[in-house]
Amino acid sequence: MALDLVNVLGLCAGTLTTISFVPQVMKTWRTRSGADLSTGMFALFSVGLVLWLIYGVVIDSWPIVLANGVTLALTVLVLILKYKFTNPR
Repeated sequence: MALDLVNVLGLCAGTLTTISFVPQVMKTWRTRSGADLSTGMFALFSVGLVLWLIYGVVIDSWPIVLANGVTLALTVLVLILKYKFTNPR
């Protein structure tokens, strides 16, 4: 699987958009609070990521699959942390 310019561009774009969620995960974990996060926004965003992931599989684009799969995992983690810190047991 050779890296052509289009795949490199997609990989770079996906890496940057995926990394952008890491500070939110870290802040939510560090502050133990997700009160300021919009559950609706993260839920809708997660659905969009699932659709992008399916699209990437259908067109056989591994940069789309990889970036959206990792971003989806980070987004779901933020939702889990929000729920966990909002509803402590």
